[in-house]
Amino acid sequence: MTDVVTPKIRSEMMAGIKGKNTRPEMIIRQALFREGFRYRLHDKKLPGKPDLVLRKYNAVVLINGCFWHGHNCYLFKWPKSRPEFWRSKINGNKIRDARNIAILAKSGWRVLTIWECALKGKHRQSLDDIISKAGDFLLSNDPFLTIECKTG
Repeated sequence: MTDVVTPKIRSEMMAGIKGKNTRPEMIIRQALFREGFRYRLHDKKLPGKPDLVLRKYNAVVLINGCFWHGHNCYLFKWPKSRPEFWRSKINGNKIRDARNIAILAKSGWRVLTIWECALKGKHRQSLDDIISKAGDFLLSNDPFLTIECKTG
């Protein structure tokens, strides 16, 4: 199927997609703040500039978009146009994510990953459940937690 907009317009549309302060990120930030968790945003000193850094809990929170990070969920579909470009782009993001998480863990950081599908779509979890799981993780000594959509 061909694209319904010109390549120039598609390029402008894709360039307008934000990497910071996305809607899922804002939802999680506000909810954690309401629960009393304080954090710093996008610390450039840490690999991958994690979305939230909670030094008190020695933890970082990554809030990943299912498309850009190639999550294996119902929200992710490989684009039909320029498949080589997108496979390279998304697989590169996945490799970079894994490398950054490994470096963070080796440095003693605990890593919480919250996927976009946990917050939206037909298999989303309630925000209360997500924040409860996130809070439990932050107060624990667990090294990793991933929160994603409920399966069918």
